[in-house]
Amino acid sequence: MTWEELQTLQDSGLFDIQSHTYWHPNFRKEKERRSPADYAKFVDWQLLHSKEVLENRLGKPIDLVAWPFGIYTPWLMSEAAKCGYIAAFSIERRPVTRSDNMMALPRFMVTDGDRGHRFEELLQE
Repeated sequence: MTWEELQTLQDSGLFDIQSHTYWHPNFRKEKERRSPADYAKFVDWQLLHSKEVLENRLGKPIDLVAWPFGIYTPWLMSEAAKCGYIAAFSIERRPVTRSDNMMALPRFMVTDGDRGHRFEELLQE
């Protein structure tokens, strides 16, 4: 999508554009291949740079993040909170409950296969 298309969606009031990190890394693999200090710097950059670019381009606060590949840890959740995110989303496919951690909320990922009857079923859950 172009920035203009994202802005149009945002301006419609029907969509809320938020973060998914800067380039959607696999945090598990990145942790394996980096030193602890480099990994910490990398995570902060992914969270902050995405937030900064989106805020500058869309002119609104960015305070939600979806974890790439659904990968998160208590440390990643803490880092996201330090970077100014108030909630984060996993890929656990179920409704949110009051007991869910705000930094690991479930979400219904919609894919190309979720059409017609399958999409209707998602809306009923």
